[in-house]
Amino acid sequence: MGKRKKPIVAVVGRPNVGKSTLFNALAGEMISIVKDTPGITRDRIYADISWLDMSFTLIDTGGIEPDSKDIILSQMREQAEIAIDTADVIIFMVDVKQGLVDADAKVADMLRKSRKPIILVVNKVDNINKYMADVYEFYNLGIGDPHPISAANRTGIGDMLDVVTSYFDKTVSEDEEDERIKVAIVGKPNVGKSSIINRLVGENRVIVSDIAGTTRDAIDTDIKYNDKEYVFIDTAGLRRKNKIKEELERYMIVRTVSAVERADIAVLVIDAVEGITEQDAKIAGIAHERGKAIIVAVNKWDAIEKDNKTVNKFTNKVREVLSFMPYAEIIFISAVTGQRLLKLYEMIDIVSENHSMRVATGVLNEIMAEAVALQQPPTDKGKRLRLYYITQVTVKPPTFVIFVNDKELMHFSYTRYIENKIREAFGFKGTPLKFIIRERKENK
Repeated sequence: MGKRKKPIVAVVGRPNVGKSTLFNALAGEMISIVKDTPGITRDRIYADISWLDMSFTLIDTGGIEPDSKDIILSQMREQAEIAIDTADVIIFMVDVKQGLVDADAKVADMLRKSRKPIILVVNKVDNINKYMADVYEFYNLGIGDPHPISAANRTGIGDMLDVVTSYFDKTVSEDEEDERIKVAIVGKPNVGKSSIINRLVGENRVIVSDIAGTTRDAIDTDIKYNDKEYVFIDTAGLRRKNKIKEELERYMIVRTVSAVERADIAVLVIDAVEGITEQDAKIAGIAHERGKAIIVAVNKWDAIEKDNKTVNKFTNKVREVLSFMPYAEIIFISAVTGQRLLKLYEMIDIVSENHSMRVATGVLNEIMAEAVALQQPPTDKGKRLRLYYITQVTVKPPTFVIFVNDKELMHFSYTRYIENKIREAFGFKGTPLKFIIRERKENK
């Protein structure tokens, strides 16, 4: 069974129509913040939402709140562009109390041309009878039925989600038979992402095709190397000179989320000269949260003065900043000289195999039994944790279910101990492992 990529839903709308209120209403309880992942809580540009049996990634495209009408329009166009570039379904949000505004109509035209599914959501309808006539006014935008909600009161949200999710199967055209290894090249602007891809293409001279993505700038590059096919997904994007720094960062994060979502492996490119930064950690966190295999490629290694300790020092620094992903593989490369670039393929192959490795249940239970014998499970108020059984349920990333007598007793640290024992046996280099803890009542 191929794994479908998670659909991406983007929210577009003028300032103060309630985008963040909707975001928080949906993400509120459901937001899965991995405690160790940097930057996730501070700026929640995206959140993973589950609705019934569907899950999707919600992206808030809105940036800084501008004050003048012209800036509002240009920013909304910007948001619409990000949404059209990256989303499978777009929620266009308007405000029943402000009514239909000129900027809404202009942005609606852009969205309509995109041929993406657009859902028109009218917010702040806290009283259906009172506002229904005003809701109908939005039919004039020509993007279909307006869906009344009140994000603040959390009404109408279920109906809206039903409409949003109804588009998913149609928008997920991920080819189930696609055996190619999909690699997202991610990282901050100017670290050399495009040069790496260009160099890889150059080395092989058999670039199969250049499929421009939905946009002017999202390019998927197919490369054949050693009779294997790879798809490199580039997040380089546009260099817009006039962008405000926060906007650029937001754009980059949104682009990264959508590229990582489509890939199995993320190659995080960092600049050797600049060293690893918090920003890099934030980008790595996106791949980590989504369970992707990861390789850290330290580019521009040719530009560094080296002695026999340089690699070690740099590696330790990377490990320190990316402490939440000790499994990441690290490679030192140079797009300029081509140093170790072909080694990158080998590493991609290895982590790709690990990402989809299956371990037999018998072997897992032996490892677990041995681990438990070596280190007693924790107790709490006289009750001892018992681990009954472990089995692997899926791959990409390898995911295990452990049946225990009491979930509360299964501390994070003990799960990590079991994870380390499994890694000692199988390596699993470059891939995260996921553990699901289930309770099973004791058999008397």
